[in-house]
Amino acid sequence: MTQTFSYQHLFEFVEHIFIKMGCSIDHAYRATQVLLNADLRGIDSHGVARLSGYVRQWEIGRLNPLPEMKIIHETPSTATFDGDAGLGLVVAQEAMKIAIKKAEQVGTGWVAVRNSGHFGIAAHHAMQALAHDMIGISLTHAASLAAPTHSLEKLLGTNPIAVAVPALTQPPFVADFATTTVAYGKMQILQRQNAHAPTGWAQDEKGGQTTNPHAPKEGGALLPLGSDREHSSHKGYCLGAIVDILSGVLSGANFGPWVPPFATSGSTSERQPPIGLGTGHFFGAMRIDAFQPAHEFKQRMDKWIETFRQAEAIEGKRVLIPGDPERITEMFRKREGIPLIEPVVEDLKALGDKMEVDFFY
Repeated sequence: MTQTFSYQHLFEFVEHIFIKMGCSIDHAYRATQVLLNADLRGIDSHGVARLSGYVRQWEIGRLNPLPEMKIIHETPSTATFDGDAGLGLVVAQEAMKIAIKKAEQVGTGWVAVRNSGHFGIAAHHAMQALAHDMIGISLTHAASLAAPTHSLEKLLGTNPIAVAVPALTQPPFVADFATTTVAYGKMQILQRQNAHAPTGWAQDEKGGQTTNPHAPKEGGALLPLGSDREHSSHKGYCLGAIVDILSGVLSGANFGPWVPPFATSGSTSERQPPIGLGTGHFFGAMRIDAFQPAHEFKQRMDKWIETFRQAEAIEGKRVLIPGDPERITEMFRKREGIPLIEPVVEDLKALGDKMEVDFFY
């Protein structure tokens, strides 16, 4: 069963929860924007359903509500940014602003982040570049819930990649995908619904494929994009490894099995001793006119999008452009409201009671 809530209703509730945690009004507002953007775009696994996880991180002392974020190393086009254990939802926005500023000055900007936390949906941060006639790139690693090809040990996270590319008259190209077969948040949705996972999403403790959505926290693991070696899981493994190296090894954050778990992943215990500082991310911004006139490029992107959109499709199907499903969902939910399943609603009500913020519904 689902209930539908207005964007404004949920925004005010979430914002007040962050303020109750001790966040500044500005940080609470910006963090809420990221979470609600996920729900608007249909990425329900990363929206308000995650709010209690951020509260739990704060309760166990792993989240600093008033961080002193700073650049600790930089060149004209690059920077390493320390988030001081702040909300990843906000740390990521600050880091992307630095990447965009550097791109404005020298053509491209690249920022590695350490000492951060879960940053929400990757697309939100990549899309910040669009208004500046730039291509945006956003990567993050996550707690190790996925096993590399042929491994029984969990060493990588879902490690998403997002790339946002502006067009002229067409909607922008926005790719945002996990490097595992599925994001763990999708497993959490199935857990709440007492439903089975499709074959190919996870393996059990012996490495066999399973439909148990609880498998990653019961000795099993998520599988890399591709599911198994015969279906090219080594490619998903490579993509996840690249994200981990850029986000963790390059930034000075933890990496691999040392990445701190998010409080909703089934565990809050970290591997000790740590090998770096917090969670890491990696951002890029590329000014289009560093390569060719922006107007010309966006005209060419329109042609590219139109070509793919008009491709002859399998009967009953149509070819979509990355970002189309999310954009369509966003338009609908802005008008009709955001649906939440009953377990999420009950979780928010309980959170409101605990934090003394009225869910008023």
